Amino acid sequence: MVLRVILTHAKKHPALIPLFVIIGSGGVGASLYLMRLAMFNPDVSWDKKNNPEPWNKMSPNDQYKLYSVNMDYSRLKKDRPDF
Repeated sequence: MVLRVILTHAKKHPALIPLFVIIGSGGVGASLYLMRLAMFNPDVSWDKKNNPEPWNKMSPNDQYKLYSVNMDYSRLKKDRPDF
């Protein structure tokens, strides 16, 4: 139903098509980023039996951020104890 309304507005006002594309791609990109955070971030634990604390198994040179500006993870050394 919503798609039909968008298509009728796009047919009547073709200047709105870039707006619909930009808003749609922004929504898809935001949802994909949230999925990435939920699946690969060490702060989120889905398996409580096998790995209840996944952040303890991360080595210091594991990069889990999408983008880091001035950080070289390969040069980091371990500065915390093993549990």
